[in-house]
Amino acid sequence: MRAVGIILAGGNSHRMKELSHKRAISAMPVGGSYRAIDFSLSSMSNASVQKVAVLTQYNSRSLHEHLNSSKWWNFGRKQGGLFVFTPTITTDNSAWYRGTADALYQNLDFLKRCHEPYVIIASGDCVYKLDYNKVLEYHIQKKADITVVCKEMPPTEDVTRFGLVKMNEDSRIEEFDEKPMVSTSNTISTGIYVIRRRQLIELVERCAQEERYDFVRDILIRYKNLKRIYGYKIQDYWSNIATVESYYQTNMDFLKPEVRDYFFRQHPDVYSKVDDLPPAKYNPGAEVKNSLVSSGCIINGRVENSVLFKTVFVGENCVIKNSIILNDVHLGDNTYIENCIVESRDTIRANSHYVGEDGIKIVLEKNERYVL
Repeated sequence: MRAVGIILAGGNSHRMKELSHKRAISAMPVGGSYRAIDFSLSSMSNASVQKVAVLTQYNSRSLHEHLNSSKWWNFGRKQGGLFVFTPTITTDNSAWYRGTADALYQNLDFLKRCHEPYVIIASGDCVYKLDYNKVLEYHIQKKADITVVCKEMPPTEDVTRFGLVKMNEDSRIEEFDEKPMVSTSNTISTGIYVIRRRQLIELVERCAQEERYDFVRDILIRYKNLKRIYGYKIQDYWSNIATVESYYQTNMDFLKPEVRDYFFRQHPDVYSKVDDLPPAKYNPGAEVKNSLVSSGCIINGRVENSVLFKTVFVGENCVIKNSIILNDVHLGDNTYIENCIVESRDTIRANSHYVGEDGIKIVLEKNERYVL
């Protein structure tokens, strides 16, 4: 294969509030049975990338459990494979990853030992499907030093949490604004880059000498006039889940038939670690409308416009509306939940009432499930 993959999955987002206390953002459950990182891994697998490194740091235990085997994404068995790198203490270094460029620098040996000519860098907190081979072809055709995958966002979207780009008619990036106060353009960088491996090693080493640690600020923005940096626009579905609102909205998008069809039925597929669970069970009296119910769930109450992840138990006379219930939640009888995200492995007592009135409410209860 012509490229090696690197997925940056170490970030901690305070905008996820309590949801990121237990897990890395890349390990957030999405669309019933996936984790956020599955989308980047699957796109790489479908593009025949055989060697992928995932750089993790913050709260990475659940991500390590999820990535315990490369067989789910079918990466190289004999050559290549799936590697998970966390910050390691060495004689030269005892620091965490101080930024995206520093994360690459601390794992430079991996890049130096690879023999593929190109590197695809992606972030682990986005939901999308992308043919990386087309991006690579575009990169070679344009004779680019770096190719940035971009997306035109709708005018209603708040784009100030992304990097904004402006391109000329040849798609060369002329301006790059990282998380500006006021948006000047609707075209955002999706955090997916293609770059020559040797070029990346050289740039990252130079950054480290100057004690610069951020890939976007210290490589893309500093070199935008020196290097040939091009934008590759995508038209298909793309979403970032790094805030509570965007995470909620992304999961709600899976209730739309066209989004569900795009991810679940259209080729190329999205792969994930498989849990051996029984199908969902609907007991007499259960009523479910326009919802995504995962395997292992038992439903006794009413569920509307909601996403239920694996092994959720819904008690009798419960009403769940416009909510996301994460894995292994037990909802007691007569519970009412609306506009909420219920944290995983929670036990919600009977007769509870939670409604997110101004925005999405995160429900976090620490109750014992079984009282002897």
